Amino acid sequence: MPRIVRIVAALGLLLLGVAGWGYRNARADPLVRERTVSLPGWPRGARPMRLALLSDIHIGNATMDVGRLARIVAQVNRERPDVVLLAGDYVAGHDPAVARAGARAMIAPLAGLRAPLGVVAVLGNHDQSEPALIAAALRRAGVTVLDNAAVVRGPLVIGGAGDAFSHHDDLSATMHAMAARRGAKIILTHSPDLSLQVPPGVGLVLAGHTHCGQGVFPVIGSIRVFWKPGLRCGIVRRGATTTIITAGLGTSGVPLRVGAPPDLWLVTVKGR
Repeated sequence: MPRIVRIVAALGLLLLGVAGWGYRNARADPLVRERTVSLPGWPRGARPMRLALLSDIHIGNATMDVGRLARIVAQVNRERPDVVLLAGDYVAGHDPAVARAGARAMIAPLAGLRAPLGVVAVLGNHDQSEPALIAAALRRAGVTVLDNAAVVRGPLVIGGAGDAFSHHDDLSATMHAMAARRGAKIILTHSPDLSLQVPPGVGLVLAGHTHCGQGVFPVIGSIRVFWKPGLRCGIVRRGATTTIITAGLGTSGVPLRVGAPPDLWLVTVKGR
């Protein structure tokens, strides 16, 4: 066999191996990451709260079906959070037909989420092909959907800001809604870009969108970049505000994860 053929064959086998590994990683149970954050404005005498942050479900993609989503819901329930927060991108792609099918499919698994203070959600950029339908499906699952609005859950004022990446954010309206309520203030949104505009007094921003790069390789890093510098993944501090960016649960585009496993966050919030 000529040398060039052997090299091409070896590269082909290597790529197949990486693809198989990446697909398996993308279908794996999400890692559970934990953090404790002290918030300004915490009501005196209020006990700490445990928040579960999930994002980027992308149901309809090869890496997310009803069965896997139901397993993740059971995994979240075992952690016994006080509130579950969903940071958008529930469906795969931008096809309205795929969005309609995904909206129907996600109702039953998401209805299984259990938290004493409920489930709160915002929409992401992939949800904009059928935003009203997806929001209605979330509500059928018992989820409170926020669109540049706010809600009180225990000692927390949760501002749900629209997605900055798809230009559906209105931070002024969100902050106005939060100001009318008493409690420690946090923001739930899809794209972490919004965190660069958050004023002092908001101690925590929770976001998704980036998939932590989804494909992150030695030397070259992430093969896709669609977030502001410094906002790829994990914990980012800006002044007195902490931003937590989850890798999410599903995938976008190629159904692979390399160097960026799926995850969910358990965030304990308390007073200072």
